[in-house]
Amino acid sequence: MIEVKNINKAFGEKHVLRDFSFVFERGKANLIIGESGTGKSVLTKCMVGLIAPESGEVLYDGVDFIKADYNAQKEIRRNIGMLFQGGALFDSMSVEDNVKFALSMFTNMGEKEKQERAMFCLERVNLPHASKLYPAELSGGMKKRVAIARAIAVKPKYLFCDEPNSGLDPKTSILIDELIKEITEEYNMTTIVITHDMNSVLEIGDKIAFLHKGVKAWEGTRYEILKTTTKEVSDFVYATKFLQAFRSRLENE
Repeated sequence: MIEVKNINKAFGEKHVLRDFSFVFERGKANLIIGESGTGKSVLTKCMVGLIAPESGEVLYDGVDFIKADYNAQKEIRRNIGMLFQGGALFDSMSVEDNVKFALSMFTNMGEKEKQERAMFCLERVNLPHASKLYPAELSGGMKKRVAIARAIAVKPKYLFCDEPNSGLDPKTSILIDELIKEITEEYNMTTIVITHDMNSVLEIGDKIAFLHKGVKAWEGTRYEILKTTTKEVSDFVYATKFLQAFRSRLENE
């Protein structure tokens, strides 16, 4: 579990986050949603220590990451898996070596053990046949699955996913959503997903925080978000014509 308490962050006179608090639960897909420029990426950077907030706490299973010493922060970081928006694979490395890279960085495994773990993770994302290929030979969806395999290779307690469906077709996006949901429950991870994709919200949103101008304007589940009366959230959810028609039907029932 990750508990964020009263996080404030400003860049000069611009306040990006104001008194943000939220509990990211273990074994659930916790989504951060909102329009562009509302502070979603800044929040996650505060959570993983890339930038420092002006005030507030980020508790990883009760340990305040912000106030922790170097060794405690290092231990927390070792338990964090990252799925970047573009996959961030190394073009010069094979798929297998990309997955093994994380193991070389954060474990003391021998070569044989790293290879076995890499192949296990590739099998988990249904890509064992692609182990000797290079990123240039993969589709966008395959790259995201390799990135997931690399992220889970070190058996993280916490998984951060930045726009995991960016650039993917709808069918592949659903597969990535399902995979994130499955591994979250299978490994009992605390998963944090930044997304603009309403399909992801409705498919895997166990807990959702909606950010509006740096403030948490709403929180709830994927079942509750369709009936919210908070205008900013409703406008975001029903931004497409299809969902606007769906909203009208709900209001007339």
